[in-house]
Amino acid sequence: MDATPLAVTSKGAVRGFRRGAAAVFLGIPFAQAPVGALRFAAPVPVEAWEGERDATAHGATAQRGDAGITLIPEPSVPGDATLNVNVFAPVDSGPDAALPVLVWIHGGGFTSGSPASRWYDGDAFARDGVITVVISYRIGFDGFGLIDGAPANRGLRDQIAALEWVRDEIRAFGGDPTRVTVAGQSAGGGSVLALLSSPAASGLFHAAMAISPAIGAVPLEAARRFADRVAARVGVRADRNGFASVPEERILAAQKSTLTPPLVRALSSLATLLDDGLPLGPVIDTDVLPRHPLEALADGAGADIPLVIGSTDDEFTGLTARFAGALRVVPVPLAIAVLGLRRSRRRAYLERTRRRGAAALLGGYVTDRVIRATVRRTARARGDASTWLYRFAWASPVPSIGVACHCLDVPFWFDHLDAEGVDRIAGETPPPALAAEMHGAAVRFARDGDPGWPTWDATTRRARVFGASASVPAVETDAYADVAPLV
Repeated sequence: MDATPLAVTSKGAVRGFRRGAAAVFLGIPFAQAPVGALRFAAPVPVEAWEGERDATAHGATAQRGDAGITLIPEPSVPGDATLNVNVFAPVDSGPDAALPVLVWIHGGGFTSGSPASRWYDGDAFARDGVITVVISYRIGFDGFGLIDGAPANRGLRDQIAALEWVRDEIRAFGGDPTRVTVAGQSAGGGSVLALLSSPAASGLFHAAMAISPAIGAVPLEAARRFADRVAARVGVRADRNGFASVPEERILAAQKSTLTPPLVRALSSLATLLDDGLPLGPVIDTDVLPRHPLEALADGAGADIPLVIGSTDDEFTGLTARFAGALRVVPVPLAIAVLGLRRSRRRAYLERTRRRGAAALLGGYVTDRVIRATVRRTARARGDASTWLYRFAWASPVPSIGVACHCLDVPFWFDHLDAEGVDRIAGETPPPALAAEMHGAAVRFARDGDPGWPTWDATTRRARVFGASASVPAVETDAYADVAPLV
């Protein structure tokens, strides 16, 4: 590719720009704008265009408005054509390069997030011979609300449509459609597990990385109840015609108020969340996601797809740190009992956890229930399928954080420690050697199908440990033993 990168897809040519070793193409549509008659429809392939399409600025995002200060800066971009991809390729790659491809799915609890974050720029992957495709998808009620008369799991269908675009078009950027790794973090990691178990996504990718996966698997009846509550708030019938008559901003406001419990019910609402999962996200339907991902994986779905999966050590531990003073008088066993841990497992869990103090234990329990136990369950469900576990143990030096929190590992995987906002959670001097280790493992996995450490098995239950003290082995036996009472 020359100084002005150009790629010719089956829909038309796109003109990007060069940045260092990367040819960058932003905001390439993979489906028509989901507005008007297409608002609650399955994604419809984009129509062809004439001439060269400008791909030098981010496309519109499904996230609306100012997200405020979040762990990962994810800006919103206004506009209707929200179903688009960003491609990062080596500047010298051509249609015959047959390079491995990493498809990235952003997180955000299925209600927020944006592919326009600099944290997701694939410059370092391009430098190392891997093409990165960052995809968008509908979020919130427009993406995952269960609506009579509309297809379920529209956001998940968008992800599948983006993978189909990769299959059909990535050769134009130098990628090999038979060497596609799908990866994501948080809700993006949960999406990876959903795609791994979805019949509709079969054959569209060949390896997977689930980073801090928050599983979305909303039962049909729970999704219907949520839709009824949103409909009641905006005063319409809970069907496609009713919701289509309501402007997007009103649906977003109703969604937010429905998801936010009164302060007096915060603890009981958290207990419900831990027991029932996210109220808005991928729905167990009869088509795209016919079974809970863990059930499908246990029955062999995705067994031919190698998987890397893991978490940070303290995803949400910091959430309760601000309440440390008030929680000091709360008996920890009682608080954890309120959050739903039965007495038979409570003692075993408290004996195994390394955390001390009510605030750290409660936040740690949420971490373990929502994310870390999912890692162990997934590995166990997959049995003999090729699965590599990891732990991210590097504690942030930022005083208000002080632990390996949610999202802290993302700039290390992307080797993008200089991205805007990284210093807010990783300090001024995050270790580049750790980024080289983690990014190198991701490159090896995308290129070779092996990240470079032994696979998990039911006997050793080993995992790679990133960023721990020198006393902790690089590959640790029974690395997730502390969450065994929760599995």
